Parts: sequence; C-alpha cells; structure tokens
Amino acid sequence: MLHNDAVFKISGKILEDYKNLECTISQLKKLYEDNTLQKIIIIPGGGSYADFIRSIDKKLVLGDDLAHWMAIFSMDYNGKKLNDIFPDLECINDFKKIQRVSNIFCIFLPNNYLRKKDELPHSWDVTSDSIAIYIANKLNLNECYLIKDVEGIYNKNNEVIKKISTIQYRELKKSGKLAKIGLNQDNIKKSKPVDSYLLTLIDKYKISCILLNGTLQNSSILNYFKNIELENQVYTKINFS
Repeated sequence: MLHNDAVFKISGKILEDYKNLECTISQLKKLYEDNTLQKIIIIPGGGSYADFIRSIDKKLVLGDDLAHWMAIFSMDYNGKKLNDIFPDLECINDFKKIQRVSNIFCIFLPNNYLRKKDELPHSWDVTSDSIAIYIANKLNLNECYLIKDVEGIYNKNNEVIKKISTIQYRELKKSGKLAKIGLNQDNIKKSKPVDSYLLTLIDKYKISCILLNGTLQNSSILNYFKNIELENQVYTKINFS
C-alpha cells in the first residue's frame, strides 16, 4: 500500500467531541511527521450546523440552492473552528496552493472553490462526503478517507462490511440488508454512513472510499496506513464497480 497524498473528511461527530477530534488529529499528525503522507488535506464536515440547516429547510423550504450553499458554508465555519483548536493546522481556501505545494498538513475551506466550479448537484444527497471525494478527484488521487464515529458500514446484523462495491451496496440497501438509519424527534435523518451521491462519484471518478473510526482509544487511522494487522482491522472500503 503506497500513499503520498490523502484527503480526509472529518465528520461532525468527530469535530464536535474534543477527545475524539484530538485522537484523529494526533494520528494524522503522526502520519505527516514520519513522512508516511507528504500531503494531508482535511475536509471538515458540516456537523450540527448542517443538520440545523436541514431542519430549517424542512420547515421553511429554503430551496435547493440556498440550503446547499448554507450547508457548505457550515463546513468552512467548522474548518475555522478546527483551526482555533489546532492553530498549527493552516486554513486554506486557495485550491491552487494545495495543488502547488508538495508538503502540507492543512484544512481546506471548500466554499469559494465550490462556488467557482459549481459542478455538484444542489441537493441534500450531496454532503461533505461527496465533496471530499470530489476534491480528491481534482487532486488526481485514487482513494478518499472518511473519518467517522463508526467502524464502517454495517449490515442488518450490525456486522461491519469490510469491502463492498457500489453495486453491492445498492443491492444490499434495496433488499434491506444494511443497518437501518434512525430518525430524530423532528423526523430528520441522523448522520448516515455515507451520503447518497457518494456512490455515483465513486463510480464516475474510479476512486475507492475508505471509512475509518476516529474516536478515542481507537488507532484505526494509523493502523490502516501502517499496515498493522490489516486483515484484523475493522473498516469499510467502498470500491467502484
């Protein structure tokens, strides 16, 4: 397994829990400092801010365009908050700078770049998951990493599926063989393992997507990149079909 550059989307569930966040960042920092990865780009999730916008959209019908850009702005906001906690992590909104440099450990604020390109659908099917793989494709990477508070994608028996293709994912979801997604008291969907549009982009870009657990007392990120008993690790890799 050879890696040089990597895009990591950090979910809101990790960003909003300091101990989990510290666990994730410390592992990424280790990978950068020992030169396992020369370029690490963090894409912040929208977290509770995006969930709040989703709930407002349900009640007030903001419209696809406004809801889309408000949710993306929440990613920038979380990125700036992450920078406040870890000042050594530079916030960058200039995509060309990320392309140009060969060594960097940074937070990418996607709002300006996405507004300029505007190539993704304006829909709640597109979240920071899809945006992360979109950025990975623009950087010519063949993998993208989603750091979440779960081990991966679960089947209906709550067992983690280690490897799955987009076709298999769709078939299992259609047949009801994936774990159910709960609803909160406002009938708004809670965080999902991956957003709906991600599978489309995995197939379109021919990029694999790996889900890793970034929670406290978990070294999934380091272990994955260090090949430490990889066959015994728990994660999910979604491959293109």
